[in-house]
Amino acid sequence: MQHKSVLKANPSLSIVIPAHNEEGGIGRTVRGLITELREHKVPFDILVVNDNSSDGTEQTLKDLSQEFNELSYVNNIPPNGFGFAVRKGLESFKGDAVAIVMADGSDSPEDVRKFYFRLCEGYECVFGSRFIKGGKVIDYPSHKLFLNRVFNFFIRILFGFRYNDVTNAFKIYRREVIQGLQPILSHHFNLTVELPLKAIVRGYSYSVVPNSWTNRVEGVSKLKIKEMGSRYLFIVFYCFVEKWLSRGDYHKEKVVRLQP
Repeated sequence: MQHKSVLKANPSLSIVIPAHNEEGGIGRTVRGLITELREHKVPFDILVVNDNSSDGTEQTLKDLSQEFNELSYVNNIPPNGFGFAVRKGLESFKGDAVAIVMADGSDSPEDVRKFYFRLCEGYECVFGSRFIKGGKVIDYPSHKLFLNRVFNFFIRILFGFRYNDVTNAFKIYRREVIQGLQPILSHHFNLTVELPLKAIVRGYSYSVVPNSWTNRVEGVSKLKIKEMGSRYLFIVFYCFVEKWLSRGDYHKEKVVRLQP
């Protein structure tokens, strides 16, 4: 059965930012995004999910939300963790599309703007790659970089597509896609793999755009590699089983057209 999708040519954009103990960097991240998106007249709002922070993150967010009317925040009730925080944001965002952006400043505001305008060309998702022409990484820990490339190569071989940066958290999805990816299972950083794999397996249109990644200058990374290996593998094989054994039950055949 073929489903027609009518996509807004100029969707409003919500930016979801999960934040756990990001007092030192969240202000710079928010200000950079607001400056860039205001300048280029992108219709946007920012939703920060305060994930059980024990530092001054919430107070910083209170102050910022009084300064900028585009910003709001919610507190994520337990259970906490990256995946739960992002899922809270995906349940609460207001826009026609949503971008997931890191609180630590590793994602570039210029890339958010670039991804948005690519989405406006008629795609349902826009994925970033740091490892194609035009992409770059700055101060990426060598052991994490090695594991990243091995794991992404494994995914490419398993699923048979060319996209080479599935683990990149920075992506944009239209609201209809987020609704179509339910139920979302991941509790932790494996959510960054679940969302794009499901979108690809379920037939949503996407474009890959080069993006940059810069290591944080403040705070501590929340990704614990030793804890994530089995969780990443679980979600990869879950999506693999869906692709090959569901007989296309979740696949979205469609005709896409834009409306003003």
